[in-house]
Amino acid sequence: MSESLPGATAPRMTQRQVLEALSGLILGMFVSMLASTVVSSSLPVIIHDLDGNQTAFTWVVTAMLLTTAISTPIWGKLADLTNRKVLYQLAIVIFVLATAAAGFSQNPEMLIAFRAVQGIGAGGLAALSQVLMADIISPRERGRYMGLFGAVMAVATIGGPLLGGVITDAWGWRWNFFVALPVAILALIMVQATLHVPARPKKKTSIDYLGIVLLSVAVSLLLVWVSNAGTTTTGDWADLGNNDWWSLTTVLMVGGAILGILLFIVVELRSKEPLVPLTLFRNRTFTLSVIASIATGIAMFGASVFLSQYMQLARGATPTEAGLMTIPMIGGLLVASIVVGALITRTGRWKPYLVVGAVLLIAGSYLLSTIHYDTDFFLVSVYMFALGAGVGMTMQNLVLVVQNTTRPEEIGVASSGVTFFRSLGGTIGVSVMGAALAAKVIDLVAERKEDITTAIMSLGDKAQYWGEQLQSGSLPKVAEMPEALRVVFEDVYATGISHSFLIAVPFAVLSLIAIVFLPNKPLTSMTTTERLQASEADFATVSVPEAMEVLTPTGSIRTVETPRRSDDD
Repeated sequence: MSESLPGATAPRMTQRQVLEALSGLILGMFVSMLASTVVSSSLPVIIHDLDGNQTAFTWVVTAMLLTTAISTPIWGKLADLTNRKVLYQLAIVIFVLATAAAGFSQNPEMLIAFRAVQGIGAGGLAALSQVLMADIISPRERGRYMGLFGAVMAVATIGGPLLGGVITDAWGWRWNFFVALPVAILALIMVQATLHVPARPKKKTSIDYLGIVLLSVAVSLLLVWVSNAGTTTTGDWADLGNNDWWSLTTVLMVGGAILGILLFIVVELRSKEPLVPLTLFRNRTFTLSVIASIATGIAMFGASVFLSQYMQLARGATPTEAGLMTIPMIGGLLVASIVVGALITRTGRWKPYLVVGAVLLIAGSYLLSTIHYDTDFFLVSVYMFALGAGVGMTMQNLVLVVQNTTRPEEIGVASSGVTFFRSLGGTIGVSVMGAALAAKVIDLVAERKEDITTAIMSLGDKAQYWGEQLQSGSLPKVAEMPEALRVVFEDVYATGISHSFLIAVPFAVLSLIAIVFLPNKPLTSMTTTERLQASEADFATVSVPEAMEVLTPTGSIRTVETPRRSDDD
């Protein structure tokens, strides 16, 4: 019986085989994106119907982002320890079941809880898709396939809000949560049939449970504080008393978050299998990519949440119209992702595209901070396209450059690490932007109180109805307001939302600085599996001295063993 030599590799997959293997992954990601985006255009309607306020609106988004961020490194760690294909299928099941359950929500709290569970599955899909791609495609070739992933994500992101708007207007918003079920079943079948990853040696699984708890507590405390500080205490438009940013609550929550982070670092340094190996930060590429990913997360998640609100609350659009109006941003993401992915594969150069992407993030964020309720929509479209193109150029490629320099044994945890900080950045960004929006709206309503009172008094028989609607504190349906009242609130929300986009600008600048200092290392043409086998072969060669045959002066052949030269020689 023959034994394979160390370093022997399976034949490289053809493009057709790669596409077949990726089909299940792509469909799984499509389900994830569709189930997330189909709700975005109808979220203002959902929160209104469930009697939620602006804080509830923000937390419906933040809860999912928070659990996505926290679960991502856990999935990544499990990917380095156990069967990645089974994990991916498990993530699909968790995600879709939680999504369907959210459709039965009776109040904002119930919806927030199911969205949190949904985020656990989303974290697995985001982390494992990158890890599985690295198993079968080299970084040099991965550009074109990441472009394909970007295209599918863009289609889901374009089609999701449109489909969600149509469903909401025709059958009601609850059906948005059920639409992904048949696609998910198909995705599970496709993954089982088409995804065949190389077998990996079994390892003893050890999970850093204490690290998970500390990270969850620290991040949750920080987000709860950000969401509540500086906003109304009762949600009543007439009650304009704010929670102080600096108070005993602030000291307890922020102090608790800082203590939790410090304890998390101590635990990670002492853990045998840390959730986020801090040794990764010795890699300059990983550290700078993490910093850059935070800004990408803020731009990506912040824009998707607040642009839909802008279209409906500041321009009076229906959910369907709001989906149509955000197409320019998704168009920018789609074009940039496909074109740049193809160019990286063709040329092997990645850094110039990341720099341009970071510049577009800065430009798009700043320009969106200047919009008003009556800004020419062509200009708004240009601003959205710029931001979308910036996200498309940076999001997937930051993971790519990290995978290119990380040891193959740590691909899972490194890939999920970048995704984790991107999700965490997006989570904190959405919370801060949402808190800033809520606080700004309260201030603007106070400034326009006389105008609002005058508008209500001019409504005659409907004055009491609209007065009670505003007193409830729930997110208003601006499009249904009478003209005199609608103009005031469109101006208020447009100013508040544009103000929140200004928060993303300094993070985008920081992203550009980090990308400029990224080491410009060429992309390898080996897959993760091949790199792992090559490293094992190097170890075997170092362990066993090399033998060579030499010719003696008498003409006979003698075998001489010589130690292999090390990399430091």
